[in-house]
Amino acid sequence: MKWEGERESDQVEDRRGMSIGRGGMAIGGGGLLLILLFSALTGTNPQQVIEIAQGVTQSADPGPVESGPTGAPSDRTGKFASVVLASTEDVWSEVFAERGKQYERPRLVLFSDAVQSACGTAESAVGPFYCPRDSQVYVDLNFFDELERRFGAPGEFARAYVIAHEVGHHVQNLLGLADKVSRAQQQGSREEANELSVRMELQADCFAGVWGKRANQEHKWLEPGDVESGLAAAAAIGDDTLQRQAGGRIQPESWTHGSSAMRVKWLRAGLESGDIGACQTFSDGPM
Repeated sequence: MKWEGERESDQVEDRRGMSIGRGGMAIGGGGLLLILLFSALTGTNPQQVIEIAQGVTQSADPGPVESGPTGAPSDRTGKFASVVLASTEDVWSEVFAERGKQYERPRLVLFSDAVQSACGTAESAVGPFYCPRDSQVYVDLNFFDELERRFGAPGEFARAYVIAHEVGHHVQNLLGLADKVSRAQQQGSREEANELSVRMELQADCFAGVWGKRANQEHKWLEPGDVESGLAAAAAIGDDTLQRQAGGRIQPESWTHGSSAMRVKWLRAGLESGDIGACQTFSDGPM
């Protein structure tokens, strides 16, 4: 990716190196990925682990949230994340304006080891996540190394996809989709709630693709192999792939993000169209 020299967002809070007290664990977006892997390794039902973690989040008292230096970090990886966030701001501001709406920018919080959010305390093991209570995306940048080393998905566009996916959850929140899905999940069965979760995640993948398409049209920063890098990342973190790698049984009923094929399909749909109208994951028929 040719991102050096591009605008950096001023909505970045760098809390890396800060220590926090004990608390609950926040779950959201990409944070569920490692929980699924843990479940498969231990033989625990992934849904049970997820429900336990979400219960802690809901009951946790977030307490005071530490403040770190705001603005763009000085290290290369931090600056990369800041540039990607700035690009999502530009793209989604344009998309919302096309629909007569105003885009509210999220803040990106960079952390290490653990972080305090309005959704509770999260450790790095939960991965990147979006907290709707404070409209912030939380990323431990060490996850990028995990993405390459553990999941076999190298490349900067793969990393950008992770950030764009979490911003996609913010877009869903602004559009009111998150509230609608949450209400439907509370009223339906466990199976129905799980399916809605998958459809939400797949739509966030598609939204990440919409960003990628439009950002490249504006900046021409994608190089040969970048798109393949993003698609490889989507495939690497599909629920079926994680369960298979952990040596467990493939359990579609326990999926929360969708299979590798599903994630690739919807990321590609966004990348090819650049249109959120192409991200109709909720009307795509049976899973």
